[in-house]
Amino acid sequence: MKKPELLVTPTSVAHMEQLAQAGANAVMIGEQRYGLRLAGEFSRQDIIDAMHVARKYDVRVYVAMNALFHNDKVDELSDYVRFLSEQQVDAIVFGDPAVLMTVREVAPHMKLHWNTETTATNWYACNYWGRKGAKRAVLARELNMEEIIDIKNHAEVEIEVQVHGMTCMFQSKRSLIGNYFEYQGKFMEVQQMKYAKGLFLYDKERDNKYPIFEDENGTHIMSPNDICIIDELEDMIDAGVDSFKIDGVLHEPEYITEVTKLYRRAIDLCAENREQYEEEKGELLARIEAIQPTHRPLDTGFFFKETVY
Repeated sequence: MKKPELLVTPTSVAHMEQLAQAGANAVMIGEQRYGLRLAGEFSRQDIIDAMHVARKYDVRVYVAMNALFHNDKVDELSDYVRFLSEQQVDAIVFGDPAVLMTVREVAPHMKLHWNTETTATNWYACNYWGRKGAKRAVLARELNMEEIIDIKNHAEVEIEVQVHGMTCMFQSKRSLIGNYFEYQGKFMEVQQMKYAKGLFLYDKERDNKYPIFEDENGTHIMSPNDICIIDELEDMIDAGVDSFKIDGVLHEPEYITEVTKLYRRAIDLCAENREQYEEEKGELLARIEAIQPTHRPLDTGFFFKETVY
């Protein structure tokens, strides 16, 4: 049975090597100037170093260029795409059509993954961007299992699904946190808040803490829970979903590595020995629960929500 790719977001080049040893088949890296909500910042030199690690462990490297690009950045894209092409990265992850047009002009051989975070909700849209040049569509997190499988059955491109980690609930291009502190007569630089793990919006009524951070792309408010469906992989593997993603943003490297090991075990068993997977999946979930940060409860996201039309 076909195994889905296990895609993980490392925090550094050294961490990428640990993830490769833990069983990751691919990583998504980049820098915040061009990519959204990455687990770590990867400069151009880091990307060069990451490609050395990738060749050593036969790991695919995808670089995030999924930010929204205003006119002040569009002229930079060709140089960055040309650099990525020279490093022979495996794909560029994009949402803004400006990236697509730049790749067509500068590196037409480059593989593209379409990821607009919230609008990949049907197979027609996935296939449309496939005709424009995308080899893969990254599905929105707001889809349930039935919808995911239906999309996969009709898709002409690869399908990627997030199976673990937090989800972005809101993004604004404005510096909302910085503006708030400035209004209070205080000052906090964006650089100090990037990847800060201690900033939350607290909802007293629901008793939820929403992680919030600010970077060059604005303000990001994340979900109060982490998705985890390590014990519910059967239907998507049977449907042939191409890639499972573990999003490690705002998590410690040690946690991401351990979760990767557990998902590697789950995927291998589910694809090769379904009976053994059924026996072990409860234990695998329990092992994640044991290392889960106390302020990050686990849930199944939208996978088992009922669709209302």
